[in-house]
Amino acid sequence: MKIDPRPQMSDQARLYEVKIQGQLDEVWSDWFEGIEITNGEKMTTLSGRITDQAALRGILSKIWDLNLIVISVDSFEIET
Repeated sequence: MKIDPRPQMSDQARLYEVKIQGQLDEVWSDWFEGIEITNGEKMTTLSGRITDQAALRGILSKIWDLNLIVISVDSFEIET
């Protein structure tokens, strides 16, 4: 099977959930461009609509800048 390395482009946003180790205060939501921040016992989930891969990369860069550990990144289609 041959895999096409080019990213698949979509004209619609997707819902993303990024789970990070530890707890991140909800005041960071503005810096993460309105992404919802939900704290669990030992991890934080950042979730929201992200328009494209460049926007996702921006969110992940901010997580990197804060020296946070990413546990997982999940993507879901938004039902219309």
